[in-house]
Amino acid sequence: MLGARAATRLMRRAAPALLVAGASLLGGAGRADDGAAASIESRDATYWLSRIHEAAGRRNFQGTFVVSTGGSVASARIVHFCDGRNQYERIESLDGQKRQVYRHNEVVHSFWPHRRLAVVETRRALNEFPALLTANVGRIVEHYAVQPLGDGRVAGHEAHVLLLSPKDGYRYGYRLWAEKASGLLLRAEVLDEHEAVLEASAFSDLMIGVKPRPELVLQAMNRTEGYDVQRPKLEPIALEREGWSFSALPPGFTLVSSVKRSMAPGEAEGGNGGGAHPVLQTIYSDGLTYVSLFIEPYDATRHRREMLVAMGATQTLTRRQGDWWLTVIGDVPPATLRAFAAGLDRRP
Repeated sequence: MLGARAATRLMRRAAPALLVAGASLLGGAGRADDGAAASIESRDATYWLSRIHEAAGRRNFQGTFVVSTGGSVASARIVHFCDGRNQYERIESLDGQKRQVYRHNEVVHSFWPHRRLAVVETRRALNEFPALLTANVGRIVEHYAVQPLGDGRVAGHEAHVLLLSPKDGYRYGYRLWAEKASGLLLRAEVLDEHEAVLEASAFSDLMIGVKPRPELVLQAMNRTEGYDVQRPKLEPIALEREGWSFSALPPGFTLVSSVKRSMAPGEAEGGNGGGAHPVLQTIYSDGLTYVSLFIEPYDATRHRREMLVAMGATQTLTRRQGDWWLTVIGDVPPATLRAFAAGLDRRP
């Protein structure tokens, strides 16, 4: 049975709200032919990174998206339309409890039918599949070596395969499959230092170039009758004005956003619960992956032990710092999370 953490992770990956098949499914999805000559030159590899980023926003597509991580598999249906400058997206979970996410540009509506709950938020997308990139390619190649691996095939689509190898120990590697005609990311694998797969994301079926129908998303977003509609407040903040600063950050990571938000106990770690409380959240990225840092007052009834846990590529570190409790989460090696926690200082 699909675990709650896997379901939450899939929706975070698939939907701009925050933010693939198992080996038996992905094994036949297509991999680069080790004996084939690379179909693109090394100097052109960065061109394909740019195409991946552009295609995720500008292409119209629909398909089934699958995530395999930490021994759990979760899937969802995703539909994406682009109409000029506007983007529309619908994601529906196919495993576990039903959940639907709708997006119109930066406005996101998340529905939990079994709880009759709808959450409306305005927030930017990060590096969700199949967008992945959050920065210009030039910044990414400063920290990753990009190598073409030849041709592959995923869900019936021909693809170029790229290997992104980290230049230091602060990030994981990636193997990416980009559809030849459109550049759309078809499959992504997160790799450890030995190139073992920590997490896989892929389309199991996909149609590219579907007719855009924005009304399907807009109409569904407005069907809130009978739902408890919540609109969490995200207040932009400057971390320094809240009494915090970094003496050092891991190389390549820069600030994406800082907000003050309400969060239910355990939400940062993927849990559930009532009694929301204010939390500072900052997000940092190296252009390909990101790290979220949560800061809240220490509460002995809720913050019982410090820990470092892993689920696939995702590491979570919790630590007490004086009267405060830190939670650091990211698809990065444990050393990166420790560096974030160690570099954070509280002004007297």
